[in-house]
Amino acid sequence: QVQLVESGGGLVQAGGSLRLSCAASGRIFSRHGMGWFRQAPGKEQEFVAAISWSGGSTYYADSVKGRFTISRDNAQNTVFLQMNSLKPEDTAVYYCATDRIEWRAVVVGISIDDFDYWGQGTQVTVSS
Repeated sequence: QVQLVESGGGLVQAGGSLRLSCAASGRIFSRHGMGWFRQAPGKEQEFVAAISWSGGSTYYADSVKGRFTISRDNAQNTVFLQMNSLKPEDTAVYYCATDRIEWRAVVVGISIDDFDYWGQGTQVTVSS
């Protein structure tokens, strides 16, 4: 059974930083790309970032490009999301998810339908 556990969320002032982590188990982590998504109250789930199994390909939503960085540590079965220059509109529950395909080399253009397992989410609140 695949388990994804997010951590690192919290309350931060606008302009601040947070680093989210997602620890994975139950699947050969190093073979699968990973993604981060978010959902704000009253809004649909939104793609944030994705990273390929090797870390060689990354993909970002325009709204976070240049501020957020996705990375992974395959030895620790963990994917990270470094969030800098946070804005109130970044407030949401953040979820990590696994790519259903093994060995996908390029994640540019990946969609939510390509992800099959999801974590429970971690709340990020950015105050103005």
